[in-house]
Amino acid sequence: MTTPEEANESLRNKLNSETARMRWKDLLVYFAGGSVIAVNAELDLVDVALHVTQDDKTAVANWMAQEKLGQVSDQQAAAWLESDAVLWTIVVRPWILVQPQKAG
Repeated sequence: MTTPEEANESLRNKLNSETARMRWKDLLVYFAGGSVIAVNAELDLVDVALHVTQDDKTAVANWMAQEKLGQVSDQQAAAWLESDAVLWTIVVRPWILVQPQKAG
């Protein structure tokens, strides 16, 4: 029988394998549809995806209140388009979580 910890680790590994780098311009149609959520660089993208997948309303609400998670602003979208940004992405339906690549 699988323990909750093993199930979490299995889901984390699955989500990690589903991350991809994408150019912002390729995500514009999803941005226009309101489906793109920005994840602050301070957070771990896979960890956020795990909490969203598990419908962890408390963690998500805390990140939103701290402005570490939320809809991509028009200003940010324009900046990413202008710089031809490449972002880390992961799909957690109905959302696409995006995060700028960390320098280094």
